[in-house]
Amino acid sequence: MIITRLTLNNFRVFRGTQEIDLAPRSKKIGTSGSAQHHRPIVLFGGLNGAGKTSILTAIRLALYGRQALGKNLSGPDYINQLGELIHKASNAGSQSDRANIELEFIYNQQGSAHTYKIIRGWKKGQKDKLTLEKDGTALSELSYDQCQGFLNELIPTGIADLFFFDGEKIAELAEDESGEVLQTAVRRLLGLDVIGKLKSDLGIFLKRKGVEGAAQSVHAELKTLEETCEAHKARSEKLRHIADQIKVQITSIQTDILAKEDKLSSQGGAWANSREAEQSKADFLIKEKAELEKLIRHEMESTLPIALAPYAVAALLSQLEVEQKQKQQLHFTEELKGFLDTLKGRLSFDLNASAPVAMAAIHDCFSDYQSHIPNDKLLFDVSERQFRELDIQVNSEAKASYGRFAQARARLCELEEELAQTAANIARAPAQEQVEGLFNQVRELDKQKQKLVMDYSNVLNEAKQALREAQDINRKIQKLHEKHTAQTNAAEGVENAQNTLMMLDAFAKKLTALRVAQLEKEFLGSYQRLARKEDLHYRASINPTSFDVELIDDNGNVLNRKAMSAGEKQIYAISILEALGKTSGRNLPVIIDTPLGRLDSKHRDKLVEHYFPEASHQVVILSTDTEIDESYVDSLKDDISHRFEISFDSATKSSKVVEGYFWGQQIKEAI
Repeated sequence: MIITRLTLNNFRVFRGTQEIDLAPRSKKIGTSGSAQHHRPIVLFGGLNGAGKTSILTAIRLALYGRQALGKNLSGPDYINQLGELIHKASNAGSQSDRANIELEFIYNQQGSAHTYKIIRGWKKGQKDKLTLEKDGTALSELSYDQCQGFLNELIPTGIADLFFFDGEKIAELAEDESGEVLQTAVRRLLGLDVIGKLKSDLGIFLKRKGVEGAAQSVHAELKTLEETCEAHKARSEKLRHIADQIKVQITSIQTDILAKEDKLSSQGGAWANSREAEQSKADFLIKEKAELEKLIRHEMESTLPIALAPYAVAALLSQLEVEQKQKQQLHFTEELKGFLDTLKGRLSFDLNASAPVAMAAIHDCFSDYQSHIPNDKLLFDVSERQFRELDIQVNSEAKASYGRFAQARARLCELEEELAQTAANIARAPAQEQVEGLFNQVRELDKQKQKLVMDYSNVLNEAKQALREAQDINRKIQKLHEKHTAQTNAAEGVENAQNTLMMLDAFAKKLTALRVAQLEKEFLGSYQRLARKEDLHYRASINPTSFDVELIDDNGNVLNRKAMSAGEKQIYAISILEALGKTSGRNLPVIIDTPLGRLDSKHRDKLVEHYFPEASHQVVILSTDTEIDESYVDSLKDDISHRFEISFDSATKSSKVVEGYFWGQQIKEAI
């Protein structure tokens, strides 16, 4: 299925007629343009309140009418809600009392593609009218109910919930501990509900055949049992209705609690409980600051000052090294002079004629050596031991001292910031009596909530008990039918029906096992693509009876879904939806409203990179500027067919859909 066009007329925030092209476009590849690259994503951008959710609501309303607005919605309530969906113009003189939606899509049936158009219109205070066109021809022979039934067969309601969804609300799928939502979806998607319906029809057939041969007393007994069974079912339904009302009260009280807590937080209540902790923290920080200051003073008294003048100290060491060498040469010269004097004395007694010549040569060499010795004045004249000690202080001890000083100074800066923040927190904390009234109100509301939760649980248990009693009686009815069907078992129809029931039981078990295995594989693959790296050590397990999906870690522990963050629940639910879609083989578009609202940056990157381009052949994304932002638009540029911006005009209190996005008009590419 491909949705090609959506037309809105005076629907919610959209004034007048808005025609939106939703058909994905392909991009030409190469110079010849013979190859085409399919781009599945149609991106809508709009700020909160601009009308993104209205587009999703319009598509669902066009397809399902009353069921799109509520499962148990009565006729009058449906008419009232339709009236609320008509655009309320800012100018009372131009106020319209009519609205309509047109949805055009291509659907493949038995190998042939057909174009359908749904036209649903209504007037304030009246029921909607529904017409259907196929390949440009109106199906005038179909009544309203027949048209709606036809649409329900094309795309069952339970399936659409898995393909057209609000990103912030699908996390409820992860919170459904009963497994009822997932079980219903799996049965519809995998065709198991058809098997159940066929078994039910065959059971009715066998009951009728059995009753035909039963005695009059059996008829009376069966009638009594059936009436009792229906009474229990009615009581169960009534109790469930009461439980739903209690649940509404719980939700209302929870809303009040959140409002009180917000008010408490705004008045500094969040700081009241932490005042003593903040004071203790401040005392500890002050002590640590004193220790650091003591350490810095100690370093200043040792070799740290040397490290604070590196260039001057380096020049000093260089001068001292030159002086050390000069002193060594002078010392050597003194020793050499003494040796030459001794040698001269000995040669004076030598009668050899060459002795005076040798002595003169030695004297000349010594004089030349002395002329090259520096005769600069010693500035410091330190001993070699003092020079070595200073060298160690400069190149080792001073550097280590500076390192300790720098670390202490950095920590001291951090401490001063922490002390300032702690002081602000202490000053922010109100006196206990200022917030005690709100604290008491929150506690009282919480007590009321706990009582309602207990009442809800008790009523729900009573409803379940009534349903179990109805099931017990139903089994008695079944046994009674089986007891008195012997005389009709010879009939070929009864025998075939019984054989079919047994075959259906076996087939349903095998089909369920195969589908569950496939669903586990698809879910795990999707979850591994979308989850963060730290969550990838989980494996999936699906209960073949309840179809509840569990994540199990390497130690066999089941992940507590209540402990999941909102973003983790959304990734969990999207993985389930994608797995269901792939397992069912349904080729439907995916429409996502507010896709990234609850996700952190890692989950957002995963969803953008691995889900949106592969979710379906057509993906309609309704996003704010903080979700699909400029960087994500750039990373999805090869997969985005075209983009729309929903622009709200505060003067007319209405929105328009124009091609483009938040960062300027869209550049039209070659189709």
